[in-house]
Amino acid sequence: MLLFNKFCLSNKIKNRTRPYLFLAPAIVLLTLLMLYPILVVIKYSVMDNVIMNKNPQFVGLSNYKQVLSDGIFRLSLGNTLYFAIMSVIFHMAVGLIFALLLDAKVVNPIVKSMMRVIYILPWVFTATIIAIIWRLLLDPSGVVNYVSGVLHITEKNIPWFSSTKFALHALTFVNIWAGYPFYMVSILAGLQGIPKDYYEAATIDGANDIQQFWHITIPHLIPIIVSIAMLDFIWTMQVHPLVWMTTGGGPVHVTEVLSTYTYKLAFSTYKFSPASASGVIILILSMCVAIFYIRNQKARD
Repeated sequence: MLLFNKFCLSNKIKNRTRPYLFLAPAIVLLTLLMLYPILVVIKYSVMDNVIMNKNPQFVGLSNYKQVLSDGIFRLSLGNTLYFAIMSVIFHMAVGLIFALLLDAKVVNPIVKSMMRVIYILPWVFTATIIAIIWRLLLDPSGVVNYVSGVLHITEKNIPWFSSTKFALHALTFVNIWAGYPFYMVSILAGLQGIPKDYYEAATIDGANDIQQFWHITIPHLIPIIVSIAMLDFIWTMQVHPLVWMTTGGGPVHVTEVLSTYTYKLAFSTYKFSPASASGVIILILSMCVAIFYIRNQKARD
């Protein structure tokens, strides 16, 4: 009897530990590639200038004070918030419009298939390709200026990416163009998941298309829209390649965002500790939005 009990106990232990053994490789990998680097950056952020200093000393929150009191940091924070908020709003608007077009019954199936390919193209390109395409298009002697001149929209060629007046707006436009397919695909999936019985019942009750859109379509899409908007905000807050390869944060820090500000601190001025502090601040801002995202997902479940 004692041997039987020991055998049962060992089987219970094995059954409980088996899932963790399967998860162990992923946990180790995530720890090495994510958790450990984060902890190292947090450590660097409270030390004297590491890497450049052989014997760095603990300096507490002085690096954070230095970063937060920097005018360029505050400017880059404002640019990042503008860049992220405007991108999320117009990603949502453009993605919703194109998703409704692709879901419309009046559109010919062949035309709809062609539209799917065209609308999804920006999502296929890498940040490098997008940057090259739009630098050519928005060049002072590029296609955009030529067309606007022919149509008499502008009187002279505009250096979109090197103008202090237009650079941030041009960069935001490019990011909107590059990111709307994510919304379009997600919203289209949501539209196709709405039961058609709801629309038939609404039609019988005398509701027109606009009323059906506001009272059936939008309520069903809100959970999807909120989720992808939060994810998009987190991703856009950390955009670096597109900004770096189009404007590099210039001219005169007009398009400086938190990612380029942190990169320049670390690899242009070699101030690794303040750069680490800036990175931690970005992490905290992203985690605040991530917490809302997780709560929203739990509420949906």
